Amino acid sequence: MAANPTAPTALWPAPHARGAVDATVHVPGSKSVTNRALVLAALASEPGWLRRPLRSRDTLLMAGALRAMGVGIDEGVGPDGSGEAWRVLPAGLRGPATVDVGNAGTVMRFLPPVAALAAGDIRFDGDPRSYERPLHGVIDALRVLGARIDDDARGALPLTVHGGGALDGGPVSIDASSSSQFVSALLLSGPRFNQGVEVRHTGRSLPSLPHIRMTVDMLRAVGAQVDTPESGGEPNVWRVTPGALLGRDLTVEPDLSNAQPFLAAALVTGGRVLIPDWPSRTTQPGDRLREIFTEMGGSCELTEYGLEFTGSGRIHGIDVDLGDVGELTPGIAAVAALADTPSTLRGVSHLRLHETDRLAALTKEINELGGDVTETADGLRIRPRKLHGGVFHTYEDHRMATAGAIIGLAVAGVQIENVATTAKTLPDFPDLWTGMLGSDGA
Repeated sequence: MAANPTAPTALWPAPHARGAVDATVHVPGSKSVTNRALVLAALASEPGWLRRPLRSRDTLLMAGALRAMGVGIDEGVGPDGSGEAWRVLPAGLRGPATVDVGNAGTVMRFLPPVAALAAGDIRFDGDPRSYERPLHGVIDALRVLGARIDDDARGALPLTVHGGGALDGGPVSIDASSSSQFVSALLLSGPRFNQGVEVRHTGRSLPSLPHIRMTVDMLRAVGAQVDTPESGGEPNVWRVTPGALLGRDLTVEPDLSNAQPFLAAALVTGGRVLIPDWPSRTTQPGDRLREIFTEMGGSCELTEYGLEFTGSGRIHGIDVDLGDVGELTPGIAAVAALADTPSTLRGVSHLRLHETDRLAALTKEINELGGDVTETADGLRIRPRKLHGGVFHTYEDHRMATAGAIIGLAVAGVQIENVATTAKTLPDFPDLWTGMLGSDGA
């Protein structure tokens, strides 16, 4: 079950759309790209630039953690004055230091391998929910690769990595079925291990494969040699050769998963939304929204300006496996609750271990607004019913908050508890949302 919601001390009246939206929404940079880029730049052999980085709770926690370990990160404008950029200055990683992971999966999983390369002790702590999220895949693997870690046998936070300044590396087998971040965490630091790393996934189906592909693409972009199943290697095996990483000048793409609520607004209201700078090629899971939301009743066109998405005025149910794109589930569930036919969302049992138990939370909150949602072994079954207003609890989960806002477009009287939790990955969401609605919002 999801954690008990906190008392609704800060309720945000979700705007109710009076008509079709027609807006251009500039979505901030990708959290997944920003945090991977920060780790790779911190491990590089020379300084690098990160342009248009996302400034959100998760990315600022990552930057703060790397600074605590000795990395220089200067925030300002790029060398040509073309907008916000971060200059990352690699340095000798060192402790003692304390890292606050908040409830950021990328911070709690990507940085223990980095800490194993530091000289000194690095302690990791975070929000209460972070103690419940699995870390055993990273902890157990690092021990096999030569690291010393104290976690009191919990396989979770809090923990201390006793950095020795280097790590042997080599082959390791892990079960990453609860989080693809276990694989990405080891690959990102792998070039700095003495023997590189060979990661073999031994569990059941691996969720969120696009995020591993993102990690591999970004590693190759900074000079790492990576062998993958897609490049002719063994199934479920990734190999990274030891070697120096290059400092790069990287521009961060818009966060396509965070574009979801705005595209959903076009679908729900029968309107049009343009997301500028949508990439023509990307490893971001959010790119699959083009396919999913088209099947649910919209249409889209990718132009030189970005992605233009248009709703038809009708929403159709969908039967879809979201195993590779689980983070999209809350928004899709919200749209499905407003559809004209039932939906089945499959392949996302791992969402029970995210910021909250997202399957239990979505079921409870949509049903309390009059919906008909049933949990299955690996997802949700959603039967459309007429919804009514009420409090939509977020469980300190940013994607629960945006899901509630989507429902509020079509259902008057929805109030979002703690909408500020969207700052985890999408700062200024309330302003972006009301700006999109303009004079059409209630």
